[in-house]
Parts: sequence; C-alpha cells; structure tokens
Amino acid sequence: DLNDPGNRLRDVFYFHQAIQAYWSGYTERCHHYIEKHMSVVGQVVRLSTFQMEFYHGLNSIDKYRGKNTFKCREIAGNCISTMREAAANSDWNFTNKLCLLEAEQQSLSYDHCQAIASYDASITSARKSGFIHEQG
Repeated sequence: DLNDPGNRLRDVFYFHQAIQAYWSGYTERCHHYIEKHMSVVGQVVRLSTFQMEFYHGLNSIDKYRGKNTFKCREIAGNCISTMREAAANSDWNFTNKLCLLEAEQQSLSYDHCQAIASYDASITSARKSGFIHEQG
C-alpha cells in the first residue's frame, strides 16, 4: 500500500513515475510525482535526491517556458544551488547537469550567448566524464 508510511517502495515508485512522466512530456504529472517523492524522502540526502532536483529544475523550466514566472526562476535557482552542492562533492557526476540547468535558466532569461557557453560546458563535462548519453 503506497499510503503506508513504512513502505520504502513508495519513494522508488514516485521517483520512477516522475522520470517516466518527464520523458513522456507530461510536465504536470512529473511535477506531481517529484513533489510526492520529495515529501517522502524528506531531509535524507541520497543520489535520488540530487537526480530529482535535476529533473525538478528541467521540468519547471519546461513547464513555465514562455512565461518566465517568479516561481519558475525560484525553483530553477533552488535546483541549481542543490546541483552546485552535488557537483562540489562529485564533479564528474554532476557538473554536466549543473551546466545544463544553468544553460536552460540563461536561455529562459534570453541570455543566449551565456546559454550557448553553458551548453558547451555541459557537453564538454559529459564527454570528460564518459557520459555518452548526456553529450547532446
């Protein structure tokens, strides 16, 4: 039962539902499951927490693209802060994701020259880390 507070599979379920919704283009559904996952996981910092923050940032930018609302900038800013922390602890794993989030935020702010530089930095970092699937 997903409502059982002791159910450890619940956060795994929410995590995978959020990822599936993101890649299927369902931004509202993705946001819903990210919120559910984050409320279940709470203050426990795990790899999935950083992964959810990354998708939360990307999803929020997708969700609010063209609107550039305060809420979008706030969520993206918080996610970028979290990814900076993650990159400080594991450069090879998170720097490309940090650069991608920064590029998306800069693109949203119409700072296209800086966005291009950040996209390039993300691709370079992914290549350096051997993440072939994240090289763009």
